[in-house]
Amino acid sequence: MLRQIDSGLWVAEQPLRYFGLTVGTRMTVVELAERNLAVISPIQADPVTVSQLAELGNVQDIIAPNLYHYLFAADFKALYPNATFWAAPGLDAKRPELLIDRIIEPQACRIWNQLEYLFFDGFRTLGLQGIDALNECVFFHPGSRTLILTDTAFHFDESFPIITQLATRIMGGYKSLTPSLLERLATTDRQTVRRSVEQILNWDFERVIMAHGSIVEQNGKQQFRQGYEQFLGESLDAAP
Repeated sequence: MLRQIDSGLWVAEQPLRYFGLTVGTRMTVVELAERNLAVISPIQADPVTVSQLAELGNVQDIIAPNLYHYLFAADFKALYPNATFWAAPGLDAKRPELLIDRIIEPQACRIWNQLEYLFFDGFRTLGLQGIDALNECVFFHPGSRTLILTDTAFHFDESFPIITQLATRIMGGYKSLTPSLLERLATTDRQTVRRSVEQILNWDFERVIMAHGSIVEQNGKQQFRQGYEQFLGESLDAAP
């Protein structure tokens, strides 16, 4: 079920367990021009959500934003065959069976009205098969001053089960907008990551929506900067 976060901005959540922890997952829907919609990191569609999307407008773009968040994109494409299925760089090689229409170019540019993006270069995670590149594209919705992340930061709190709270206190991401220990161990190119973070901090955002954790409604830019200072182990210039 969709819930509205701001004008032209909605989210929907569903349960998800990762490494045995209850972390949940979230998709974001952005209204573009002329009631067209972009769906970022699709979750499993249900009749209520499909009905709500029909009321909001036309699903024009389906976006798999990194090499992990693609599981339900093909299902969405089947529901909306006229929509463009966009994928993060490298997903076509990882999952050649997916009927991807377009690959998001790593160079930041403006593809969508009301939505900007940036390729988060240098970022890695420790997955089930070892160290993986995420190749994540992060998004900025200027109309609501919202940064939209997937796996480049987490933010868990008391709304999650106690075992998730305890684990994220140790691993990172508990009441802190930051990557986890898995990314800290896997990411070695810290200077490239720093450049990506500095570009993100050029955006004027207040809210942060991520795929796993609770939405940060206030002081999101400051919290994101502080989280990445902790991750990188060095200070970042405070962006205006």
